[in-house]
Amino acid sequence: MTSRLDILLQNWPPCVAGTQHWLNSRGIDNRLADKYVRSGRLARIGHGAYAQAGSTVDWPGAVQALQVQLALDVHPGGVTACDLRSRIPGMDREGQEVVLFAREGTRLPSWFMNRVWSRPVRLVATNMLADGKFTLSPVRIGDVELAVASLEQAVFEMMYLVPGRQSFDEALRIMRSLTALRPPVVQRLLETCRSVKTKRLVMVAAERSGHSWVGHLDLSRVSFGSGKRTIHPGGRLDSRYHLVLEESGRQS
Repeated sequence: MTSRLDILLQNWPPCVAGTQHWLNSRGIDNRLADKYVRSGRLARIGHGAYAQAGSTVDWPGAVQALQVQLALDVHPGGVTACDLRSRIPGMDREGQEVVLFAREGTRLPSWFMNRVWSRPVRLVATNMLADGKFTLSPVRIGDVELAVASLEQAVFEMMYLVPGRQSFDEALRIMRSLTALRPPVVQRLLETCRSVKTKRLVMVAAERSGHSWVGHLDLSRVSFGSGKRTIHPGGRLDSRYHLVLEESGRQS
């Protein structure tokens, strides 16, 4: 006789976490899930989440469960998205932190946050974009497909974290490799970004990189705020965007 779990396994990739919420929707409640754990057919990876017996679930399969099974508005962004999309040369991917972005107030389940994954994971919850729209598209990581920030949005997310949690030098190095960003997408992000510092850093990095797509932007429609912003105390003032940046960030 075919069990409910047998039916479920037909559409459950081995590398993806199974949340209790998702199992409930398919007729497997807590008690039945516990029974499958005791029988060795499921393995518990935290309170409210499971893996198929004998399979390995890493952060991509866990993030897919957050996105698809729990419908959480969370995605790989910033430098992580840039690397997943363009494979940044020289990056130590084994130890590189996975940066996830979500709306302000988003809380991830304890099974996800308490689990030790192959790479450290950090959540950044922010309402940086005023229109509430993320620019995401699918990226395949092994056998898992995730909704990941576009390169355009990832640049804004990187700059949002400068200087406390993201090096401007690294962000500038990445920007220099992004020769084909889409001007209409960058334009919308500039117009809807709430962070003056972020918008200014994006433009400083883009102009220093000499990208041709910069010439297709209409900066007259963008509010860059007023007053000076100090990114690196003791640095030099960029007179166009009124940012104080360390000297190394000015090198070509």
